Amino acid sequence: MPEALIGAQPLRSLLYMPASNRRAVDKARALPCDAVALDLEDAVAPEMKDEARAALVEELTAGGFGHRQMIARINPLGSPWGKADIAALAHCPLDALLAPKVDDASDVVALSVAMDGAGYDPAVRLWVMIETPQAVLALERIAQSARISRLAGFVLGLNDLAKETGMAQVTGRAGFVPVMVGALMAARAYGLVLLDGVCNAIDDTARLDAECLQARELGLDGKTLIHPSQIETANRVFAPGEAEVAEAEAIVAAFADPANAGKGALKVGGKMAELLHRDMAVRVLAKSAAIAAR
Repeated sequence: MPEALIGAQPLRSLLYMPASNRRAVDKARALPCDAVALDLEDAVAPEMKDEARAALVEELTAGGFGHRQMIARINPLGSPWGKADIAALAHCPLDALLAPKVDDASDVVALSVAMDGAGYDPAVRLWVMIETPQAVLALERIAQSARISRLAGFVLGLNDLAKETGMAQVTGRAGFVPVMVGALMAARAYGLVLLDGVCNAIDDTARLDAECLQARELGLDGKTLIHPSQIETANRVFAPGEAEVAEAEAIVAAFADPANAGKGALKVGGKMAELLHRDMAVRVLAKSAAIAAR
């Protein structure tokens, strides 16, 4: 079970920041997001790639990001900058590399081999963007490659997928729901974290709230963000609410009661609760405790 599910390291909010913008990167050290993705790909113009890479290495080495998980989104391995990105970041304090434009399991293996060859610590994982039609059709194969690679997470790239398919990014995201569910099934089958794509409407708080709620109800772990103003919403929606925590506490307490020893099903709060509900409740409480510890 991925850490984001059991609450060891909540990933409610991952904020993208351009690696070339030192002021923005410095601001990230004080933002309440669970993770920061310093971006060398879409947010950086081709002529700025080398400068942005050097700045990213300096900022990561300087540290000061606290509890936030640190992710570096590199350029595609087959691009003019991908191999240099991997080499430059090999000894930086990172939790994961995020690789874009992955189409199949062979791409994941190639990225993992490149990281091994560059000398990355085994604890540094690989996350991949699911943002091409090829990746969607290969979700299970990509997820299964976690068994032989550093793969630990999926991040949905719905903007790129919209571009490649022509699907409209309308309210409700009906066209993307099958992709989200498919990615969820593949991620859960192989113990991967799964994060939702970004909400482009920075000033539309209602839409952001709806997208976060939709993603949470579908079982995703958190959401990627493009502006600091979106952090509070993601953190709130992807965190267990008071009622959910209270119900989880009641379920755990009921099964822990010596009077119920050996029982596989109980009536708690007017609802039937089985051992699987107890296990789910334990995860809710662990996630709530991890968030409170922040």
